[in-house]
This record gives sequence, structure tokens and C-alpha cells, in this order.
Amino acid sequence: MAVQATVPVRNRDDLSLAYTPGVARVCSAIAEQPELVHEYTWKSQVVAVVTDGSAVLGLGDIGPEASLPVMEGKAILFKQFGGVDAVPIALDCRDADEIVETVARLAPSFGGVNLEDISAPRCFEIERKLQERLDIPVFHDDQHGTAVVTLAALRNAALLGGRSLADLRVTISGAGAAGVAIAKILLGAGVGDVVVCDRRGIVSDDRTDLTDVKRELASLTNREGLSGSLADALDGADVFVGVSGGTVPEAAVAKMAPGAFIFAMANPDPEIHPEVAARYASVVATGRSDYPNQINNVLAFPGIFAGALAVRASRITEGMKLAAAEALAAVVADELSPSTVIPSPFDERVAPAVAKAVSAAARSEGVARA
Repeated sequence: MAVQATVPVRNRDDLSLAYTPGVARVCSAIAEQPELVHEYTWKSQVVAVVTDGSAVLGLGDIGPEASLPVMEGKAILFKQFGGVDAVPIALDCRDADEIVETVARLAPSFGGVNLEDISAPRCFEIERKLQERLDIPVFHDDQHGTAVVTLAALRNAALLGGRSLADLRVTISGAGAAGVAIAKILLGAGVGDVVVCDRRGIVSDDRTDLTDVKRELASLTNREGLSGSLADALDGADVFVGVSGGTVPEAAVAKMAPGAFIFAMANPDPEIHPEVAARYASVVATGRSDYPNQINNVLAFPGIFAGALAVRASRITEGMKLAAAEALAAVVADELSPSTVIPSPFDERVAPAVAKAVSAAARSEGVARA
């Protein structure tokens, strides 16, 4: 990674424009009209990629310094796929309120905040408090990027199978950041029912060990009132979404409904091996790049931020996420096959399509300011 100027500084005149005395005129103009910051600085073109290093990829709690390569990689993906500049920021603090306060104090330099690799359940509180406090988009990609891409793939799988989202019962293995966000976006998109499982089984109203986040989840999901284990949740299920790790026994997979869709997204080892999944499912997706239908967040976050920044959105709404999923699904709607329900990360149509849809949704929902 590097930071480069977009204009040359070759002589005294260039220096006078880029720095003193010319810069003082820009500062004075912004002081008089604060909105000019978007026109004369990089604010509306750059995202802060923020982590505390507590839940990094498959590595877990490795701390801020060790997380920095991942944040740098994320910044590269922002630029490569969305044309968005991003700055990695690794924070040496764990308290939720301290993180919120730190990011809020940094916010004047940025047009958006991408929260990354922060462990649950703190990630929910941090995102919520920052959204309430700031007037720029705050987006926890582990939650919402995964959810947008999952919904896009499920839309196309259902279309390919001639089925409606309303007819599907989805079982999600994992009630962390991704599992919660996926459940909510699927319900928002009209999926018939969602059953979420954590390490202790189905998240249901009759359990007394639920966190506040899971208690809310129980109130929104599991309309049939199922209880028991993941295997019980898979019995007759139309869709499996794995964001948990571990291994699902083949006997449990065999009890899914005919023509099921299996999205086993744990990396590097999917919860259901693709070869096993293919015996029972009509569409199989993973989080890996060496199998078809990779559920990859890079399909979502560059375009989502590009679209939000283009219209100076004050936040990213549920409608903007749904619009992103619909646009992403539409990219390959004319090319559908069991091995193509989601575009490749290198499909150059993806980010522009997502950005356009997100900008339009921001305008329609009244959060656009340009």
C-alpha cells in the first residue's frame, strides 16, 4: 500500500498551491462553508477500515498489530474493485465505548467507516452507537457484506429452481455477526422462515441462556417453534447457510428437502464438503475461491461504499442493502446455472451495478445529500 498525490509538486508554484500559502484559502473557505470539505478534500472519497483485532478471519483474537495486514488487504480491495480509497486503522482498545469514542473523533477525516473483524456481541453495540452518533455511513462488513452476497446468491438459486423466497425455510448455522445479519436480511427480503442455530442448538424463545441479540433473533425467526439441535433444524429445510465452522454430519444433510441449496461458507473448511453437498443439493456455494459460487464480501462492500459516497449518504439503510443484493443477483441473471448463481469477484460489471443501485436507493430513502 502507498499514499500518492493526485497532482505533481514540481516547482515553487506547485508547492504554493498544494501547501502554503495556497492551502490557507481552502481552509478559510471550508471554515466559512463546512460543506465545501467534500469538494476540496478527500473526505467524500475515503473510508476508514477499523478493527480492534479481536476476530480476524479464521485467526481469532490476534491483536491490532497482527490484524493490520488484513486491514491493508481490505483497503486494496476497496481501491481495486470499487475505486474507493481506504485507510487501515487498528485500535489498541477493546472496550466498546472506547472504540466508539475513538472512531467518532477520527470521523471528520472520512466519508465512511468500515468496521472489520470485531468480535460479537460487541460488534453490534459498536455499530449501533456509531450509526447513532455519526452522519456518515457506518458498515460492519462481517455482518452486512456477507448478508448482501448471501441474499443475492439465494435469489438466483431460487430463480434457477423456479421457487419463491417466500416458500423457503432456511437453516443458519452460526449466531454471530454474520449469522444474525443474514437472518435479518433474508427475512427483510421475504424468505418464508429462518431458523438459526448456535453451539447449543436452535435459537428459540424457550431458551434461558440467550444474549440480548439472540433473544431479539429468537423473536424474529423460527416461526414454526422448532427446538433441538442443528440436525433437527435441517430436517426438511430448503436451505443451509453455514457461517460457523465445524462439520455437519452427512446424515443430517440427507434429511434436507429435495433440491436444497447449501451455502457452506466456513473457510478454509466448509461445514459441509462440496462433494457431500452435491449429493443432496441442486446448488452448492462456499466461501472458497477454488469452488463455484464463492460467497465473497468483495462482491458487496466496494460497490456499496462507492454508491453511498457518490451521493454523500448519511447512512446505509436496509433498503440500500436490499438494493445491492438485487443488483448483484441481476448481474448474472441471464447466465444462471448450478455453478453460476453469483458473479465472480473479477466480473467488472459488479461494482458499478451495485453502486448505481445503492445510490438510487439512498435517494429514494432520503439519506442522499448530493
